[in-house]
Amino acid sequence: MKKVGTREEWLAARIELLEREKELTRLSDELARQRQELPWVPVEKEYRFETDEGTKTLAELFDGRSQLLVYHFMFGPTVDGWPDAGCPGCSYTADSLDGAVAHLPEHDVMFVAVSRASLERLNAYKRRMGWDFPWVSYGESEFNLDLAVFTEEGRRTGKGFNFGTPKHAEIDLREEELHGLSAFALEDGVVYHTYSTYDRGTDALNATWQLLDRAPKGREDENHPDWPRRRDAY
Repeated sequence: MKKVGTREEWLAARIELLEREKELTRLSDELARQRQELPWVPVEKEYRFETDEGTKTLAELFDGRSQLLVYHFMFGPTVDGWPDAGCPGCSYTADSLDGAVAHLPEHDVMFVAVSRASLERLNAYKRRMGWDFPWVSYGESEFNLDLAVFTEEGRRTGKGFNFGTPKHAEIDLREEELHGLSAFALEDGVVYHTYSTYDRGTDALNATWQLLDRAPKGREDENHPDWPRRRDAY
């Protein structure tokens, strides 16, 4: 509910809030440092991806850089819009990612989106949405499954999304897809998995969420049940 006040009251409240925002910024900086201190885990399985330049290994997706960010984009038979379109939510985030990732290669970081759908379907949807980021198909490999669950039991059952938190606990990732972001490093010819985040952990990737959080009424999810949509569907 809105609160009407004077300019003086607003300024006092805003200065108090500014201190909290600064605390959050400092905490965010500390979390970034802790992410970078996570152990690196060698990737032992050989994954192959269909790209515009032919079949590539995970190491080849680095394209000469030492770091790789992978956005797990939901585009498969269980996704709303199949077979012609990818997930509306992932598409919403991809709109923010498209411009941002153009700067990464000059910072020794490569970005790719990875999906189950064929390269032909990915490229058709990419043209429709006007995106430029690299997008590759993992096809029938277990890349997304392996990067969603981190134990042998999880891979056997297909369950364990978001590190075992209760939300989505019943989803079988052998059949269905969920979104996320994973990070890898390449050193002395060895690929290492360094970080993954899922669900609300990807909010920071989406500039629209960040803008709405600063709008007078915020996200108002309850008042916009059919939003967001693909940007060409408004």
